[in-house]
Parts: sequence; structure tokens; C-alpha cells
Amino acid sequence: MKKELIVALLQKFEQAAYEYKGIECWSARELQKVFDYAEWRNFLKAIDKAKISCKNAGEKVPDHFVGFNKMIELAKGAQREVEDIALTRYACYLIAQNGDVSKNEIAFAQTYFAVQTRKQEIIEQRLLDIARVTARERLSRSEKKLSAIIYERGVDDKGFALIRSMGDKALFGGFSTNDMKRKLQIPDNKPLADFLPTLTIKAKDFATELTSHNVVEKELKGKKQIGEEHVENNTAVRKMLKERGVQPENLPAQEDVKKVKRRLAIEEKKVSKTTQVLTKKK
Repeated sequence: MKKELIVALLQKFEQAAYEYKGIECWSARELQKVFDYAEWRNFLKAIDKAKISCKNAGEKVPDHFVGFNKMIELAKGAQREVEDIALTRYACYLIAQNGDVSKNEIAFAQTYFAVQTRKQEIIEQRLLDIARVTARERLSRSEKKLSAIIYERGVDDKGFALIRSMGDKALFGGFSTNDMKRKLQIPDNKPLADFLPTLTIKAKDFATELTSHNVVEKELKGKKQIGEEHVENNTAVRKMLKERGVQPENLPAQEDVKKVKRRLAIEEKKVSKTTQVLTKKK
């Protein structure tokens, strides 16, 4: 397919969109022209197939296909009322998937939506990566805060490491930090938290913050009192997770969060360079 045709089809499709009550929509009558269907009845066949696909996907058909009537201009200023259908972007995608693949317009639409879907997936994954990196950084700050608090109450670095390990054992249902590393196949020299999913990282962070708060409020001192407090808090967090059907020790390991952070930084630099180039061209 020639580049000129692709550009023209893209413009036609995007220009045919309009907004109704804050929702992006397309007129089926307009889309019929964009998709190069001469007969409305033939285009309706593709729409009917799309509705079936919509239903099979578990979506509500009326949420994506809304029938209405409108007036069209005829010769010499006359008008006639015709049926039309307001379509969401998802409905347009389904129509393209069920359209006549021999048409360049349908082939374009199928490729267009595949690219858009991939873009959406990339955006969603980036947001998930950012959330995980942010959660890990917050846990690091929480642990440093707790370490500083308990140091003033007679617990050194070795004692803090032991207390943290006791908390892990309570959170992971009896699995120690080293047990979890072996279970998730994490190198001995790597922190367990760097490979945990966002939910578990946040669970550890919450339990750590609770311990910091209660150590001060209850005026706890020494490894024994503070250790027992940290175990209680992690046990409480585990109970909450289990009540929601989550067993943290059974969640799979994730990519090393340090690698994720580096990848995000590289992507950010690329975006920054692209922005600078575009700015200079203006």
C-alpha cells in the first residue's frame, strides 16, 4: 500500500470522528465511505458480525453500537431520514476485523488498530514499570527511616537485618528472606525486594511504616520488642492479603527493578532528545 494512500486513509478516519457526551464516536454512514462500501446493506453485514464479536468478547453491544436516525441532503435541497449507528473506536476496530480484507481501506484499518493497540500496551506497561520503581524507592526510604529510629533504641545494623528478616518470614507464611530468594531463583547478592511484584513491595512498605510508627508511639526498645512489633505488623498485612485471596509467597518473581529503572531512564532520554529536535525545528 502506497504511503500517500495510507496518509489519506488515516486523515479520513481521524477527521470522521466526533465527540458525543465526552465519548469519541464515528458515524457508521461516514465509516461506510471511509471503508469503501458502496452499499449500506453490505456494510451492515460487517457491522452485524462486529456486534457478535463484541458480545462474544463480553462487552455490552449497546455501549459501542448506538442506533439513531438523521437527515441527509438529497438533490435540489430535499432531505430524507435514514438510519445510522454511532460507533466507538472499539466498534470501528471490530468492524475492520470483520470487513472485506480485499479492500485497501480494511487492510489499512486492521493495521491501524493493531498499531494503536500495541501503543496502548506499551503505555500501560510503562505506567506499571513506573509504579513498581516508585514503590521500591518508597520501601527503601521506609526501611532507612525505621533503621534510624531503632538505632536510637539500641538496635545496630545487624539487628535491623535480623528484624527485617523476621518480618519477611511473617509476611511470606514461614518462608525466610533466603527461602524466598531460593524459591524465586534470586541471586544471593541481590535484594529480595528488587524482584518482588508491586503489590508485595507495597505490603512490605506498609508493614515497615507501621513498625516505625508504633516503635515511637509505644516507646519500644531493643531487638526483642521491636522484632515482635515488626512480626505482628507483617502478620497483620499478610492476613489482609489472604482475605483478598493473595498469598505473597506464591506471586512470581519480576524483572530486577534496577534494570527496569535503567530502561525507563534510557527511554526518558530518548523522549527528551526527540523533544529538543522538534523544538529546534519550530
